[in-house]
Amino acid sequence: MSVLLVTYDLNKEPDSSDYKGFMKVIKSYPWARLSESSYAIATSKSVEQIYSELSAYADKNDYVYIIRLHRPYTGFGPTRVNDWLDENLTEC
Repeated sequence: MSVLLVTYDLNKEPDSSDYKGFMKVIKSYPWARLSESSYAIATSKSVEQIYSELSAYADKNDYVYIIRLHRPYTGFGPTRVNDWLDENLTEC
């Protein structure tokens, strides 16, 4: 299983069905929220497969990037996020 970074800028209201669908896809995987619009998800799927799932809820005015993550990493954030990353990230 790998960890993917999902980062996005959706031009949708948080209560819209598209936004809710987008977030439902992200949260269907083990996840950690890294920032307001960035999540790390653990999955055996490819970046292309995850993008395909998410793009159903995005349009031409939105930005979505899916990037594979691995160790080493460094950063500062909530302990629960650091613990999640420590448990899920692997060496490249």
